[in-house]
Amino acid sequence: MSRTGRVERSTSESRVLVELDLDGTGVTRISTGVGFYDHMLDSFARHGLFDLRVQTEGDVQVDPHHSVEDTAIALGSAVRQALGDRSGIRRFGTAFVPLDEALTRAVVDLSGRPYLVHHEPAGLAPMIGAYETSLTRHVWEAFSVHAAICLHVDVERGRNAHHVAETQFKAVARALRMAAEPDPRETGVPSTKGTLTA
Repeated sequence: MSRTGRVERSTSESRVLVELDLDGTGVTRISTGVGFYDHMLDSFARHGLFDLRVQTEGDVQVDPHHSVEDTAIALGSAVRQALGDRSGIRRFGTAFVPLDEALTRAVVDLSGRPYLVHHEPAGLAPMIGAYETSLTRHVWEAFSVHAAICLHVDVERGRNAHHVAETQFKAVARALRMAAEPDPRETGVPSTKGTLTA
């Protein structure tokens, strides 16, 4: 069964196309107009083993914020689409990812109920190229709402803003990969309610 999602989203601020295969090998074609964000999405796909195509055209000359947020919305929507009714999956996933001094823990519940808990160190460098580091939390907010998942992202330590962001994208990807994996012992939806869709 194909677990893929395809989302097109257009506003006065951006045009976004996202194509996702949850059961891929980490092949990517990513262009958002924000170089560091491209790097993060590439890491996300590689560590989740998701095939991912992202094509975003936005008003980055005004502010990268719109392109980053709208891409996260479309990515979350594509994940939700690809998961279908969520039957036969593990549902829960967790991952710890280090990068030098930084360490992030991500925990995912494909619950059908959007919720985000996010903690990262204060005092990080405000910019990485054109990418505002405060946008990382905003990415997870938009992503968790539109994917309809519960997501906890805790940066346990870190000083370098690049490392702090990168460990988050990698940890979320690996936790999502685990949660979305088929469970050979699960014959239906892993919930006493009988549904995991919002």
